[in-house]
Amino acid sequence: MALVWLFRDLEERGHLPGTMAGLIHVNHGLRGDESVRDEQFCRLLAHRLGLPIEAATFDVAGAARAARRSIEATARDMRYHFFTEAAGRLGATSVATGHTLDDQAETVLLRLMRGAGSRGLSGIRLRRGAFIRPLLMTRRDDLRQYLIARGEASCEDSSNRSLAIPRNQVRHRLLPVIDDISPGGIVALARFAALAAADEQYLHQAAMEAGAAATVGTGLEIWRTRSPAPLVKLDLEIETLRRLHPALARRVVRHALELLGARASVAASHVEAVHGLVARASGHLDLPGVKVDRRGTVLSLATSDAGSGVPGFRSPGGRGSAARTAEPRNLGTAEPKRPAFELFLPVPGIIDVPEAGLQISACTVGQVAPEEIASGGDVAVLQASSVTLPLKVRSRLPGDRLRSLGAPGHRKLQDVFVDRKIPRHERDLVPIVVDATGRIIWVGGVTVAEECRVTAPGGGVVVLKVHRKGFPT
Repeated sequence: MALVWLFRDLEERGHLPGTMAGLIHVNHGLRGDESVRDEQFCRLLAHRLGLPIEAATFDVAGAARAARRSIEATARDMRYHFFTEAAGRLGATSVATGHTLDDQAETVLLRLMRGAGSRGLSGIRLRRGAFIRPLLMTRRDDLRQYLIARGEASCEDSSNRSLAIPRNQVRHRLLPVIDDISPGGIVALARFAALAAADEQYLHQAAMEAGAAATVGTGLEIWRTRSPAPLVKLDLEIETLRRLHPALARRVVRHALELLGARASVAASHVEAVHGLVARASGHLDLPGVKVDRRGTVLSLATSDAGSGVPGFRSPGGRGSAARTAEPRNLGTAEPKRPAFELFLPVPGIIDVPEAGLQISACTVGQVAPEEIASGGDVAVLQASSVTLPLKVRSRLPGDRLRSLGAPGHRKLQDVFVDRKIPRHERDLVPIVVDATGRIIWVGGVTVAEECRVTAPGGGVVVLKVHRKGFPT
């Protein structure tokens, strides 16, 4: 609530870089009538401000049971997924959340008690992709006083008082003690998170370079880019891993597992187990969704069949599960690679892609007539409902595949380039637009994905354009 009114104040004074596109509210369906009250409160606020509101209700408890995950983690994932979709419908380029300095301190303490490293202790980030936290250095009580001074009401979530929730125990029991012992302690915890984030950024970059050096048959671009589509196989040189400091080696292992799509299920015990294989003559591990083999001078990681992973791992030497019958990415290359690029593309908005010497713009159109739909060349018109925001523009990656407009099935991007007679020296400069799922939706100036074909013009479209000479007017 304080965030909304602060934005409105800044907007009225001309100090907000842009305008508020709307409000987003998620009803997690966990508090009965109270949840309904909160949603109605937000709808009335949007009406007062003359802003659109995107609201949704989810059965978080049911989804958590089905996925065998905690309610908190499930709610967070569902909430942020909806935030992304809602931002697209509102035409927003950023989503601001009301996380405070107190939230940051609570997060740091919780992760510290769980034994997190600098990655976890860096806490909540000021910015992550399209999400921003403008109030991250502001105390919660200061925001309450701001609302009181404005004469504005707010809603209190009754579950915030439950001491059965670890975060609430930290909030109501531990933070007051810290405030009493050291009045600046809460601020110091937030400052510690910022320092940890800076350390982690440096170590992450060093690990990416070390991972690239250790990887067989690929280059730094695979490690620099947060691969939109998970790899299916990755080989690391044992001797290179052995020479690394353990802090870097563990980070290389973790990121390798994440490149194979195991981000959500990677635990510290998994990383230690894989790192332990480096010192052995041979061995095998079955991790959730990933199998790891120590073969001679190579540590080989590959995705396993869906559902074959177990919630833990087998000891080295155990029997492995069957490998997925997917074609591994060809990580080698016969031609020199240009520097990779990857940029966030706001909708609506425009970005400069200096590596390719062009700009790309994006916008949405609510309704179009069928005769106005014309994808081709440097313009692409896509069905809005088929695209999951946010979008990114990047250079090609080994193993890229898509189903071109009108084609019967998926093909390698390399083969599409050959068919369209794209010169070999230009292929690394072709802008590839992917959505939030990592799916290629447009190969700039070449082809649109068949899945994004416009089938309901009245439902709205996304228009993408390549501008090869200067910014458009």
